[in-house]
Amino acid sequence: MGRFVYASNYSPTGDLVVVAVCVVMLILMLFSYVRRTRSFKIFLGIISLVILAANTDVAFNMLAARGRTELLPTVQVLRCVYHALLFCIFVLFTIYIAEVTRLSKEKKRLAALVATGICLIVIAVDVRDTALGVNMTLTDEGLVFRGRGVFFYGYLAFVAMLISLLAMVGKRLYRRVMLGFYGTIAMSFVILLVQRLFGQSSFTVATFLFPVIGMFYIMHATPFDATLGALDARAMEDLVHFNYEHGREFRFLSLYLRAFDEEGKKIPEALRATIRRFTTEFFKGALLFQVGKGHMILISEERRNPGYDNRLKQFLSAFNDAYRRYQLDYKMVIGRSIEEVSRKNEYASFIRGIHRNMEDNTIHWIATQDVKDFNVSEYILRELEDIYHKGNLNDERVLAYCQPVFNLQTGKYDTAEALMRLQLDQTGMVYPDQFIPLAEENGYIHVLTEIILNKTCREIRRLLQEGFQVTRVSVNVSASELKDGGFCDDVTRIIENNDVAGEKIAIELTESMTDSDFLLMKDKISQLRGKGIKFYLDDFGTGYSNLERIMALPFDIIKFDRSIVLACGENERSHRIVHSLANMLSELDYSVLFEGVEDENDETMCQRMFASYLQGYKYSRPVPIERLSAYFEKAA
Repeated sequence: MGRFVYASNYSPTGDLVVVAVCVVMLILMLFSYVRRTRSFKIFLGIISLVILAANTDVAFNMLAARGRTELLPTVQVLRCVYHALLFCIFVLFTIYIAEVTRLSKEKKRLAALVATGICLIVIAVDVRDTALGVNMTLTDEGLVFRGRGVFFYGYLAFVAMLISLLAMVGKRLYRRVMLGFYGTIAMSFVILLVQRLFGQSSFTVATFLFPVIGMFYIMHATPFDATLGALDARAMEDLVHFNYEHGREFRFLSLYLRAFDEEGKKIPEALRATIRRFTTEFFKGALLFQVGKGHMILISEERRNPGYDNRLKQFLSAFNDAYRRYQLDYKMVIGRSIEEVSRKNEYASFIRGIHRNMEDNTIHWIATQDVKDFNVSEYILRELEDIYHKGNLNDERVLAYCQPVFNLQTGKYDTAEALMRLQLDQTGMVYPDQFIPLAEENGYIHVLTEIILNKTCREIRRLLQEGFQVTRVSVNVSASELKDGGFCDDVTRIIENNDVAGEKIAIELTESMTDSDFLLMKDKISQLRGKGIKFYLDDFGTGYSNLERIMALPFDIIKFDRSIVLACGENERSHRIVHSLANMLSELDYSVLFEGVEDENDETMCQRMFASYLQGYKYSRPVPIERLSAYFEKAA
């Protein structure tokens, strides 16, 4: 049994520390929020290979240190496997950079092929040299490593490739992310050179760990969008909290782009590049936060930006130029940090509340009244949350109002639309435009619908018991409610519990733009129509109404919005279009309802446009539902 001498300055400490750090990162990811994107899966692959490489290095050196001749083939294989793992890590580094920078599929494929090609060539040469004894051979002095070997040159080739790739995609990356990646690669290369200078081999795997730590911190531990240069809402809350605790004033600039607020809509690269430029060009140390799909907030410290107003003028001038180029609808809110909002750390919701009352393509400068309105909204939201959690279908804070609808075919009031109001201690009467958006945004809307449906059914039952003629009463339903799997069961249960026939209830829906919502709406309508419930298409003509979709949905009544009535009275072309549409819908057996009828001229015009029902202030303003008996007639 032969023996040989293995002379090395290797210590397993470096590799063991690498494994420990990787395991710590995995633990942190397990117990924290990390988005499971494709880049994250690649990152996990890199960590796995780093752990394998470190363990292989330890095994290789431990076996070599035993100095037993029969172990030499195993030692040679382990060394080749060790090098192969390191170069596979380089390949994943390349794929990772291509992924986070959102290169096209063709460029991603090219980068992966080039990296894989280099990897295979280096591994093949390393295996050949090892088999021929070029890199490692057994002499009388012991196990000897000759020259630098292909590993060193392969390492240099991959470093050069990664730097070139980063330079190529540099315009797509936020500058701080770029510097982070460059810094970790530079440190890795320095450690490798110092190690070689002192004849060491203990920290080779560690040089691969430094970029991994950089990825973890920049891309996954901190929520950077690398191509936009934006952090997420959690990071903004951290910054606001820090500034508030340290008494630091800051300025904020909010930009909302409606076009990208839909699911699946992505900001194009050209616009991303413009946003990156705006983030760094005008304000020192500014940070961008993406708090919604199309909502971004730029925060900059006052102390770092003397002459802020002049900088802001330059920003707005450049923004106007960009707007003329892209022609995207926007809402912008500009202000200074507010003690009350900072204390609550609720700038995102504060600004969203302002958006609700803004016109598109306008700028709003924060005023004292905004804070007062926000406090009212917060109070209403707390009440809505309490209503939601209690789930009392007879909650006295939710008032049922109704607006009678005139039936032209019978010349009577026998239908109505149920409407919601809130009656709260601190604010008194609260109207739908104040609380419906809050309820929809926070998931409380379905409970309100259940309450108003319950109170409507209860009143219908009372009217019928007293002998009044009631054809139906309609209840408005938010499109978001249809996504609840129990929606149909909830509606059916409430109607049946009140012992009311399904035909006495109608549901008003606004047409959805998305294909998925359209299919969902169609399914839910079909289910409930089987119970006798009628369906109205609300606000026809005000948004994105699509005639092909309307024809595919089993609606019973089409409601033309008040704005259509106004347009018909002011514009002959509009009148002719609506007249033709209403005629077509009538011939297709839809009933047509015009809302917003305010005087006799409106009434006469709508009657001539094939109306079946009329609704508006000419007949009645919304009244408490208990007063419907003043409009409905008793059966003879």
